[in-house]
Amino acid sequence: MKAAVLHKLGSAPAYDEFPPPTGGGGNSVLRVAAAGVHHFVLLRASGRFYGEVPPVPHVVGTDGVGFTEDGDRFFFDETVGLHGAWAEQTLVPGHRLMPVAPGIDDLAAAALGNTGLVAWTALTWRARLQPGETVLVLGSTGALGRIAHQAARALGAGAVVAADLPGPAFDRLEAEPGLSAVSLLDDPDDFARMVLARVGPVDVIIDPLWGLPALGAIKAARHGARLIQMGQVAGPSLDLPAAELRARALDLRSYALFHCPFEDRRAAYLELTRSVAAGKVQVDVEAVPLREVGAAWERQATGASRKLVLVPG
Repeated sequence: MKAAVLHKLGSAPAYDEFPPPTGGGGNSVLRVAAAGVHHFVLLRASGRFYGEVPPVPHVVGTDGVGFTEDGDRFFFDETVGLHGAWAEQTLVPGHRLMPVAPGIDDLAAAALGNTGLVAWTALTWRARLQPGETVLVLGSTGALGRIAHQAARALGAGAVVAADLPGPAFDRLEAEPGLSAVSLLDDPDDFARMVLARVGPVDVIIDPLWGLPALGAIKAARHGARLIQMGQVAGPSLDLPAAELRARALDLRSYALFHCPFEDRRAAYLELTRSVAAGKVQVDVEAVPLREVGAAWERQATGASRKLVLVPG
């Protein structure tokens, strides 16, 4: 079969032949319809990931949407052995398959697998968002942020603030109904004042940035607010005065998708795909043929403006 095969750690995978998987032992062979392109895949292939990296050569890719021999469609975020998701076929533990809601196409379903599911579970499982609460999403023009601010509204938030740097993508945020777009500023105090002026204090902060944006968000937090920390795009460290935490009784919660139990992820994924099918959440996705995996790899490494999904061909 054709697949994206990694022959050397630290290099890009090649569009190459690879032995197809065989089922058995509780594992299922899936015909891959679409597979997500994520920074995590690039990190794992670099050899610098702190978790286990399969020996080379192996097929890269962690998640996607595929079909069983019976024609049933599932999402998967775990593969077996050397058979990753970026291939015509993959091997998946049978008990880890996730149903996909009807009414959503394969591309959107695959695009939701990493950033989308992280955004949804960060709000539901980790933040325990309550109807009517105010949500601030940092980095709202990124793949995760775009899903997060839509998901917050779909889940019943009373007000949603989308924050990011000025630019064409931010301009589109300003045009969205029911959304308060606030430009990220260098001064945390100025940023906090803008947020407070627009919506008042916030209850939940979705933070893939850290650094000064997180400090500004904390200054705009309500007493007892929850900050869900899941990335460091703006910087790996932050000079955070202890008084800022104590004054607001801030609940600082770290989050990564693997923290969430599988059954909660399965339920969350089905709910998320139902929201997409109902038009409550939209995904900006671009299909890239598997044979162009090198170009997709480079675009992801340099910051793709849309969510990339590989499809056979």
